[in-house]
Amino acid sequence: MTKSAAARPGSSPVRRAAAFAGAAVLAGTAAVCAPGVAYSAPRVTAATATDFGDCPALPDGVDPSRWRCEVHTAAPRLTLGSVTVNLATITMTHAEGPMPDGSDGQVWGAMHSSPTALPGGLTGTPAGDRTAVLGLAIQPEYGGRSDFYTGRFSLRFRLIGPLVSHACTIGTGAPVDFQLKRSGPSRWVSQDPPVIEFSAYDDTFAAPAAGHCGPLTAALNRRLGLPAAQGNRLSYDASYTFKTYDQLPAEHDKEQKGGNLSR
Repeated sequence: MTKSAAARPGSSPVRRAAAFAGAAVLAGTAAVCAPGVAYSAPRVTAATATDFGDCPALPDGVDPSRWRCEVHTAAPRLTLGSVTVNLATITMTHAEGPMPDGSDGQVWGAMHSSPTALPGGLTGTPAGDRTAVLGLAIQPEYGGRSDFYTGRFSLRFRLIGPLVSHACTIGTGAPVDFQLKRSGPSRWVSQDPPVIEFSAYDDTFAAPAAGHCGPLTAALNRRLGLPAAQGNRLSYDASYTFKTYDQLPAEHDKEQKGGNLSR
């Protein structure tokens, strides 16, 4: 974010907007994303999730032909506290296969995501949509734990806006932990390349308060209805593809060893 040029005390539009945002939220005028609002989340298709550039190095001693790199793309719908929003598409990459002792092994690769604007911005009112300085977006980030055999993984959610501290995050101290449950059977969309679609959800996780958000920390938590012990939900429509490590391009052949096992 580029900082605006300094203005005379009391004359800065950013200061006036900040005061308005804080007063509006702290006064309890925040609105949630109302049911019936139309969202336009991207649909996952057979053409997505085809880049294997984030495939991680493998652990020592494993058989590359029995390990596969999986790339999955999802269009999640998130209810967190009092806000419901369709998140921009996220992509996650990991590797999995048998360890030398026969146990299941996994290695985390990478996650890519983009910010999604929250309707109503900082104030949760039409003013938050009309005034750029009152904008507010949310972006999921990898929380440091994943287990794709069981559907467990963790995320943090960064809050982004002109008036919001760069360190502002939901799950600052401890990430939000998810235990996904399948909504139905998986469906093969394509055999070559392999593309499988699935849907999953979690409606049991707790949403912590946002932290490190500067002077607007309390206002943001009130705006978002955080912390929230219940009423949260992640709906997860996704597709994934995979290749075994002996099928990956030559650059992945450079002694793929020493990968960090997922936690």
